[in-house]
Amino acid sequence: MDKGIGSAEHYTAGEGWTPGNLDFFTVKQKEFTAEEHDIWRTLYRRQLDILPKRAISLFMDSLSTLGISQEKVPDFNDVNNILMKRTGWQVVAVPGLIPDEPFFELLANRRFPSGNFIRTKKQMDYIQEPDVFHDLFGHVPILADPLFGDYMEAYGKGGLKAAKLGTIDKLARLYWYTVEFGLIQEPQGLRIYGAGILSSPTESVFCLEDKSPHRIGFDLKRILQTHYQIDDFQDNYFVIDSFRQLLDETYADFTPVYKELRGAPVIMPGELREGDAVLQRGTGVYAAAAAQRRAQRARK
Repeated sequence: MDKGIGSAEHYTAGEGWTPGNLDFFTVKQKEFTAEEHDIWRTLYRRQLDILPKRAISLFMDSLSTLGISQEKVPDFNDVNNILMKRTGWQVVAVPGLIPDEPFFELLANRRFPSGNFIRTKKQMDYIQEPDVFHDLFGHVPILADPLFGDYMEAYGKGGLKAAKLGTIDKLARLYWYTVEFGLIQEPQGLRIYGAGILSSPTESVFCLEDKSPHRIGFDLKRILQTHYQIDDFQDNYFVIDSFRQLLDETYADFTPVYKELRGAPVIMPGELREGDAVLQRGTGVYAAAAAQRRAQRARK
């Protein structure tokens, strides 16, 4: 999975880890400083101004009922006391990014790893690696939904299979376009459930209101083929009708799908294909400018 490891400041290698050792990467949650709690408050309040009527309704409800408040970085134990009763999930602290297989194994056992650090004031608008704000604010409220909790557990189990089959690259795309950058159609309109968007003040607006990106109906095989960029807004977003749809369409052994897609070309971001359920065709204006910036950086 491309999680930005190459540029990550917080990454723990897997030397010494063995399958079944669920506690290998977990650490005691750190005691955050007053300055770090202040960063949390600033990030939280900024998102509260943006997310109403943009985030899935479940998200806004879960923030308060799980005890994820704006006052300080929550104590994971307090959150877990509520979350475990709802869906059997718990949050565990890890130093930062961890290798794929132990990450999958934690998910398969309903443990969500959260970064044990928070971004600095210089990183308020963008941080490439997931910190405690991204993980706890962005991911955990959605885990309070039983169907989404089942999906995440199934994803973890599927990841362990993908590691053995050498198809992690394909499965990573599913995580990216659902768990991180997924949109959902609610009766009130299009809403956000992906944590990468929920924790971003700019992409929270861009994904729903900008004319540049394509919004495409969920299609498992299409997503498994679709490349993504980790350094800018998405060129396309995939939309589900419900968490039931997401679980039903992915709760299966992907081995036959991987065989079918073996040798199939990668679909580039922003590319539309025949058969796509295009809900909103984008102009691609922002995507073109982002591609130019990417090319300029590559030449330096």
